[in-house]
Amino acid sequence: MSMVKSSAVLDSSAIHDVAYDVRHRTLTIWLLGNRRPYHYLDVPLQVYEELLHAESAGHYFNEHIRHHYKYMH
Repeated sequence: MSMVKSSAVLDSSAIHDVAYDVRHRTLTIWLLGNRRPYHYLDVPLQVYEELLHAESAGHYFNEHIRHHYKYMH
């Protein structure tokens, strides 16, 4: 796969920015109000893509990411 990293600024009231590292399967999320990002580990690329296209990124994050993957902060 040629894409190593991807990032996007979301139109969200909860999430400011996201990035995904394909090689390490790491999803990085900057929540509004937090200065440091959360790095979610072993996240499939499909989850990142679904987050980008979700009607509500905050809702998708809460339902499919927040308590489903280990993270570093």
